[in-house]
Amino acid sequence: MTLINSSTKGVFVIACTPFTEDGSLDSASIDRMVDFYYKKGADGLTILGMMGEAPKLTQAESIEVTRLTLKRSPSKPVVVGVSAPGLAAIGELTKAVMDMGAAGVMVAPPSSLRTDEQITSYYRNVVETIGTDVPVVLQDFPLSTGVQITSKTLGTIFEAHPSIVMLKHEDWPGLQKITDLREAEARGRRRTSILCGNAGVFLTEEMQRGADGAMTGFAYPEMMVDVVHLSNEGKYEAAQDLFDAYLPLMRYEQQPGLGLAVRKYILAKRGAIASAAQRRPGAALGALAVKEVEKLIERQARKLELLN
Repeated sequence: MTLINSSTKGVFVIACTPFTEDGSLDSASIDRMVDFYYKKGADGLTILGMMGEAPKLTQAESIEVTRLTLKRSPSKPVVVGVSAPGLAAIGELTKAVMDMGAAGVMVAPPSSLRTDEQITSYYRNVVETIGTDVPVVLQDFPLSTGVQITSKTLGTIFEAHPSIVMLKHEDWPGLQKITDLREAEARGRRRTSILCGNAGVFLTEEMQRGADGAMTGFAYPEMMVDVVHLSNEGKYEAAQDLFDAYLPLMRYEQQPGLGLAVRKYILAKRGAIASAAQRRPGAALGALAVKEVEKLIERQARKLELLN
């Protein structure tokens, strides 16, 4: 079993969950999708995240998605999202997926948390529930959760709980938070891995601020892989040029409520999954939106040709 740790780097693609047109799990597409992500250079995967439609799955389905993904990932780390309203559900799913060979679990704060004390207490309870031997990714996504976690509060949590080894950073604006955390480490606080989300739209700046990579979804994961590699080599201009070619499509995919439909449409078009279907309720692309996406894909291809 490969566990994530405070030095984990690279690109962990947030995987979608493939469904058939009738809304059932598509096991064959899970295999195809996992292979697709690894062929495009992913260092690992994160499943059952917010863009993986995790709230629409039963506990049994969540375990099945994990089983299939791990079976296809014998040498790659897989992080499993276990966020839930109650600690009992988090504990139950965590035990199941860790026993199966997961590399760690990701936990987002419930939207009811408001004060720093509530936030720190919550993550203390999470660690007590799942055990200190389980590596944890703290998902900081206030645009979705509504929970604002300051750099200082993150530092308090990291100092108290060494098993929280990674921050999934997707505050927006949040670049200063990366700088704050790295400066605190330079002053002596233990290191924490930082992988970034928000569909990669700030990836070039995040890498220059000290991020270790990306943990997010995009229908062209090879872009994130190459941007991270170029940034690690100090080739920031080349990384930015490559990023710029994909930016219009990334921007389009950022539309609230429609982003997953765009991503699944392109993944199906690229052969990674059989169907772009979402489990209900879920938005679908209209005819005009499909035309817009196709136009963006064509423009992206032309820009890449010029780069090459």
